[in-house]
Amino acid sequence: MTAVTRESFIFTARVLGALFYYPPQSEPSAPLVAALRSRQWLEQWPLQGDELIPLAEAFAQPCDEPLDEAWQRLFIGPWALPAPPWGSVWLDKESVLFGDSTLALRQWMRDNNIAFNTGQNEPEDHFGILLLMAAWLAEQGNYPACDQLLAWHLLPWSGRFLAEFCDNAQHPFFAALGQLAQLTLAVWQSQLPIPVAQKLLFR
Repeated sequence: MTAVTRESFIFTARVLGALFYYPPQSEPSAPLVAALRSRQWLEQWPLQGDELIPLAEAFAQPCDEPLDEAWQRLFIGPWALPAPPWGSVWLDKESVLFGDSTLALRQWMRDNNIAFNTGQNEPEDHFGILLLMAAWLAEQGNYPACDQLLAWHLLPWSGRFLAEFCDNAQHPFFAALGQLAQLTLAVWQSQLPIPVAQKLLFR
């Protein structure tokens, strides 16, 4: 990575990771939600093209469903999640949490001496956690591990997850967030120095 691409990658990975992982009213997410609703982010997001303008309008669009309730519906429940944000749900035959793909990710983390603790007893293959981990690895200058994390443990399933997330968000802010993630991760994939692993998806 050049210095510019490194900084833009860390910035976008941290923003997307926080918004997919933390509730919108939380300390990490609240200022990001406000920025996206204000259109100021358009000048800072390192993507070119008119495709960002409709997203900016969607982020600011009012909705009858409060943002925190939409986040609860999409990421917590109590009903079945329309697009579960854990890799093993998409990569394992039984579509379970803590499946074989999660165990493979944990082994990879051990092999690379990566200890990324969120303080919660939860699978590490959450979409938001993986984005935050990728940003952290880039900050540490561990680019080989960052590339492997993306190519082996995130990008093989994130496309299907984001497509389902966008189709079922039923809230303009989160539909736009999913589309912004799709555009951003597509750029990352185009710049990866290693090929993305081809894995069977079971959802």
